Amino acid sequence: MRIQTGFIFFCLLLCCASEEQSGHVVKVIDGDTFEMKSGNEKIRVRLFGIDSPERGQPFNVKAKEFTASLIAGKDIRVVVVDTDRYGRSVAEAYLMDGTHVNAAIVEAGYAWHFKQYSQDPELARLEAGAHAKRQGLWKEENPVAPWDFRRRRSK
Repeated sequence: MRIQTGFIFFCLLLCCASEEQSGHVVKVIDGDTFEMKSGNEKIRVRLFGIDSPERGQPFNVKAKEFTASLIAGKDIRVVVVDTDRYGRSVAEAYLMDGTHVNAAIVEAGYAWHFKQYSQDPELARLEAGAHAKRQGLWKEENPVAPWDFRRRRSK
């Protein structure tokens, strides 16, 4: 019952508190962040529910390259679920063909499912599948999650 309640809350959050925007990807910052142009406005987007390797971590460059190959120069639709402390829109992103960008990055093994912020069972399933197939960052013997890397670096 708790899972159903959480799912219903998540759906309400997406339906009621979200904002949908469309635009054109003009820059890929890293594996989970990009800039898009919507009208005359540039919007920096942090992908919701995933976390890609940080600069200085193995697979950081490959994660950025994968994300760029997926979205750079393309039209995109985002469903904004929050704004982070850096002013970025935190969002689910979709290509115009319906491809769920967040999920595609996790499935390819270039991001972790960020369980601290997302309970999405599909992202968890895709991460487990990439891990089992040793895809992307899961080729590493003991990959360090970005949140652990940031914590260690700040000490």
